[in-house]
This record gives sequence, C-alpha cells and structure tokens, in this order.
Amino acid sequence: MTSPEPSAPKTYERHRFHRVENVMTTVLTRLGVIPRSYVLTTVGRKSGQERRNPVTVVELDGKRWLVAPYGVVPWVLNARAAGEVRLTRGFSTTRFAVREVGPVEAGPVLKEYVTVASVPRPYFVATVDDPPEAFAREAAAHPVLELVPVAA
Repeated sequence: MTSPEPSAPKTYERHRFHRVENVMTTVLTRLGVIPRSYVLTTVGRKSGQERRNPVTVVELDGKRWLVAPYGVVPWVLNARAAGEVRLTRGFSTTRFAVREVGPVEAGPVLKEYVTVASVPRPYFVATVDDPPEAFAREAAAHPVLELVPVAA
C-alpha cells in the first residue's frame, strides 16, 4: 500500500484585515498573553523605518529560533539585510544577530515549530507526525534564523 501524495500546502496571501489582525496580535503579544510570541522589530531595508510583526519563537537544544512559516516575507528580507532584529515581550526588548541555517539544521526546528504553533500548519506539506527530514525538504520555503544574543 502506498501512502497518498502529500497535499499542496496553503499559500500565504494577505487579506483585507491583515493590518488589524497584526495590530491586535501585537498588542496581545506585548502583554504576554500569547505563549512563545514576541514582537519582532526589523529595520526596513528600503525605507529604513522600523517594522513590527508578531512572531513565535522556538526554543530547541538551548537555542532560540525564528521561523518564517509563510515563506520569504518582508520581515525575513529585512532581517537578512540588517543581520539583526529585536524581540519585545512585555517591557523587555533584546537585540539578536540572526544566522540563517540550511535544511539539515532547519528540519528539527521546523518540526518543533509546527508542534507549538498550530495556525500555520496548513502552510507546510510535512505534518506534526513526520520526521525532521520531511521538514528539511521544506526549508527553502520556510526560512529558519537562529537568534544569537548581542551584547548590550
């Protein structure tokens, strides 16, 4: 018996309420209401202006990771260009250098991500029950950035 073909993952598209949703999620994140979530601040690579997005941070093997579940979106491009980001939760903000990792290193992080973040699961081909290797095959579609603390 062969296993069924994996279904195509959902494609991320901004909807008309995207900004309102981001603002509401950002407020709840700043208040510490949403577990594992932070407000990510990047500097626009073209505008130079600060951009904020709510994100879920994965902690695995003593390291912290940012996952782009919806692909190479603007915050990913900004983080790549600047080489650093800030994360805020409550009244605490921390600066991090970012290091983008390859598929082998990304696989276990992506698997952990879909375990702790249920909303973006439809954007992945691999499922929670799949091994890290299945997620590694998706790494190009879901960039993974290691967060390296920057000394103040």
